[in-house]
Amino acid sequence: MSIFTQPLKKVLSICLWSLCVSSFNASAAQVSAEPSSEAAHAEHSMNWPGIYYGYLPCEDCNGLKTTLALNKNNSYILITQYVGKSPREYVEKGKFIWSDKHNTIILNAKNGTDKHYYYVDENGLVQLDNHGERIAGKDADRYHLVRTEVTKNPPEQHGMH
Repeated sequence: MSIFTQPLKKVLSICLWSLCVSSFNASAAQVSAEPSSEAAHAEHSMNWPGIYYGYLPCEDCNGLKTTLALNKNNSYILITQYVGKSPREYVEKGKFIWSDKHNTIILNAKNGTDKHYYYVDENGLVQLDNHGERIAGKDADRYHLVRTEVTKNPPEQHGMH
């Protein structure tokens, strides 16, 4: 059985389509904040656009199933589900900016108050606390989202001869 539910597969397909369209859209929207030279270096030196997933720690559930799609035009789609608590998937869309902090992005929710911070590295994303700092403690290594390889071509199918 797949770890993704059917509705999540549909959303991931939409995210993948969105990534493809945004990568070819030369007139993509610009973010108003100018990133620092360090942030701009991270933005241009790493292959960060893609879909990231993982199970983040949750105090009152079995884990927070998280899927985050980052697009080249600095838009994002964040899908979360409280595993063992509710089958409902929460979808958030918006724009992100590159922080002045090294390799850090800030997701700006449409409601204007919620912000999510992630450190971008070659292997994925690390969720940061509400101040953009690394989360410490015994579960610190569990705040990691892995980049999927959904952009690879599917294996060639061989028909019966």
